[in-house]
This record gives sequence, structure tokens and C-alpha cells, in this order.
Amino acid sequence: MTTLTTMMAAPDEAGSGLDRAALRQQIVPLLPDPGRLLGDADNLLERGLDSLQIMQLVGRWRRLGASVTFADLVENPTLERWSALLAGEANADTPSAAVQAAVGDDAPFALTDVQHAYWVGRRDDQPLGGVGCHAYLELDGRGVDPGRLETAWRRLVARHGMLRARFDEDGRQRVMPEGAAFSLAVHDLRNLPEVDVAVALLDVRDRLSHRRLDVGRGQVAGLELSLLPGGATRVHVDIDLLVADVHSLSVLLRDLALAHEGAPLPALPVEWSFAAHLAQHAERLAGRRQRDFAYWQAALDDAASGPALPLARRPEEVRCPVFHRRTHRLPADRWARLRETAATHGVTPAMTLAAAFAAILARWSTDARFLLNVPLFDRDLATPGLANVVADFTGLLLLRVDTPGAGGFLEDALALQRRFHADVAHAGYSGVQVLRDLARRPDWTGSGAPVVFACNLGTPLAGPECRAVLGRVGYMISQTPQVWLDHQVYEEDGVLLLCWDVVEALFPA
Repeated sequence: MTTLTTMMAAPDEAGSGLDRAALRQQIVPLLPDPGRLLGDADNLLERGLDSLQIMQLVGRWRRLGASVTFADLVENPTLERWSALLAGEANADTPSAAVQAAVGDDAPFALTDVQHAYWVGRRDDQPLGGVGCHAYLELDGRGVDPGRLETAWRRLVARHGMLRARFDEDGRQRVMPEGAAFSLAVHDLRNLPEVDVAVALLDVRDRLSHRRLDVGRGQVAGLELSLLPGGATRVHVDIDLLVADVHSLSVLLRDLALAHEGAPLPALPVEWSFAAHLAQHAERLAGRRQRDFAYWQAALDDAASGPALPLARRPEEVRCPVFHRRTHRLPADRWARLRETAATHGVTPAMTLAAAFAAILARWSTDARFLLNVPLFDRDLATPGLANVVADFTGLLLLRVDTPGAGGFLEDALALQRRFHADVAHAGYSGVQVLRDLARRPDWTGSGAPVVFACNLGTPLAGPECRAVLGRVGYMISQTPQVWLDHQVYEEDGVLLLCWDVVEALFPA
């Protein structure tokens, strides 16, 4: 551990107005062990700073005039290096005049790499295709009013442009002035016998949980309400993930609850559009793209494929895949102890769980070297209010796993963490693009990256506003085209929630 020889050094002449002492004051409270001394050369990721916190810091510092990016920070995550990066950075990134030019409200614009993968995968002619990238959830509560809920949903559609999106046959998207026609479906089950209520609710779940929404006609999300005996209610929500990432689901549920109560909604960015945001984001990445491209081309020489798992059927034999969710909860006290133990060894909670998942996959895979598909949080929080937007900001990273090592689980976890930090620093060239490059290689016969590890720690799906008004999440399932197994992790009131959405035909119960 580096000693704190420069803790009281003279302030750096940083254009952002942040000297090293100020950086330390901002960063230390974010760490899981703020009482432990922070050395200038300590790895901040290994000390427990997570990607969401880093994105928030990037946003804060860019608003002060720095031009640092998320990739800049994770490439060398030390206080010493971050201080040097911020020094002399007098101007934040400014979009060019062409990017700043007004974009028509309903002008078509290109899909992101991830959106394009979803859009192609939903076609019937694709292996494990014929389904949308889709999420369905149920909120169990009391006293939800049908009229107020319908009004609230209409308010959200008017507020969030991507809820009015349409996706053309040529693979482009546009935000329409008005959303698709909507009338809240209400299922009045209040006077039915208990057994009939259960059957009716299961019918709704079966109908909504796997449907492929007609995104070409602007059907990107749905909302229904069941009225149950004794004043209980169940809100049914489903959405195509072409228009929303996991954080957006949390925003949507929060806004729906607030709107149901007639409450003010959190501020959105001023004159913001997803099309302009994507153009600005691409321009900011342009300077890094060639470097990141070269990094991944070198990595392809040593690329593996997805885990070689024992499947009940060949994926190409499955038509219209149906997903099944399996869950496990780790009690709050055990999860807290696991986090504390990992922190003492310099492993983040996310990488601890990723390494454990990789170890299980390796036990069942015929090859211990494989690719793990890791979604990345990719919102540029330098824009005030962007945290309140509903859109798909997801990026994908192909994490190369090589396990087990001779040193056991800790060595594997540290090695995986080092690889992740190196890879995420070059995430300007997306995992979707890397997979395309692999598929073009004549000597590559792999399965792509059909196993997903999605870490959503710190992003509760149903926050306090939602739980107080609409209820708690009682059931949820998601599906992704061309994916075998999607492992998701969440936190609920300190409890660790582990979810596996699997293709039933490949992994029968």
C-alpha cells in the first residue's frame, strides 16, 4: 500500500478547479471503507469504486470544465492519474456545429450497436430468434386507481420520446409526435373465487410475458391492471428493450408512481433528444476508436467462444424460444459479509459475483476459456437530467474468462478483475462489433457470446416511490434473442437477488 506522502501537497493547477485534495474529498466517501487511508497510487476500482459512481464523477467534473471520459478514468484508476488528467483540462467536450444542428422530431436515425443486435435477433430466420428483447414484470400492491393509472401512462408517453419510437424495416428508428393508441386494460377479478383469480392472473402473465411487440407500428411497451379481492391490485408492465435499459425501467416505474399521485416529475435534460445524444457520443469516441479497434483486433487472436455447456438441444433447432426464470436470494447479513471479505482482498462486489458465475460455468463447460457477455452502464451523466431519461444506453463488453487458476478462487477473481478493467478502458469499440469481426474470420467456428452476466447492483428496479404507490415486484422475466442464459444480479433492501433467465428447451428444469 502506497503511503500518503502527497496528501497535503500544493493544489494542482487544474482547469476544472479540482486539486488532488478536492478529488480525495469527493472520492473517499464513495468507498465502502472510507475510514481506510487512500494512497495516491491505490487502485480505486479495487478499493470498491463502482462504474456508476465513476460515471457520476465524470458528469460532475465535465460540468466543471474537464474533458475526461469514463474510459480515461478506468484505464488507470488512481488518484494520482486522475489528478493529472484533470490538470489543464479547461474545456469540456463541445459537439461540432454539425452535431448541434437541429434534428427533426420524427427524423429517422441509426440504431446503436446493441439495438441493431436486438432488431436483427427478433427476426424469425435467426437462430434462437423470433422474440424481442423484452421485459415483463408485475407489481403487487393495493389501491391503484384505473383512471389515474391510465392518465399517468399517457403522461409518461408524452414525456419520454422513446415510448413513442417506431422502428422501420430498414433498421432505423424515429420518435413520433404522438404515441400508439392506448386504453388501459383492466381485469376486474374482485368477486371471483380464489382459484379463478389465480387462473386469470396466470393467463395474463402467459399472454404478456413473451409477446413480441409490434415496434414497427410504435408498440414498444404495455400496461394492464388487475383488481383483486380485498383491495389488492397487480400492475402488469412489459416493454421492448429497444427503447429502455435496466436503469430506464427503474425511471419508468418511479415516474409512473409519481404521475399516478399527480406529483411533479424529476427534471429532464433541456432540448434533449436520443438522436442528438448518439451523434454527440459518437463524436466524443471518434478519437479513441482506432486505439480501441487495434486493442480488440489483437485480442481476437486469442479469442474463445461462449461457454461449451451441455445443452438438451442444439440452439438452431429451437424455434420461438421460451424463457424460464430461476431465482435465489442471499440474506442481507451474508451478502454484507461477502462484500466485506471481498473488499479486504481488493475485489469489487461485481467482480466477486462475476468470478463466482464464471467458476460455475467453467465447471460445466468443456473448455475453461470462454467469452462472457457483459452489459455496461453507458449513460453520460455530464448532461443534467440524463439520469431521468428512458432510452437504451446499453453497451456490451466481451469479457475473456480463463479459469480456474492454480491459486484458487481469489486468484481467478483478481485476474478477471484486471482483465475487465483493461477491456472496459477500450469499450469504445463495442462487443457487438467484436462479435461481427470474429464471425468474419474463416477459422472461427464459435457460438458467439450467448451467456450474459448483467450486474445491476445499486439500481433497484422498484424504488421507494414505486413501492409506496404501485407495489413491489412480485414477478419478473426477461428474454433476449440469441441468448442461452441471462444471469442478472440486483439488490433489494440489502438482500442480493440472483436471477437466471434461461431458454427452457436448452436447459429444461
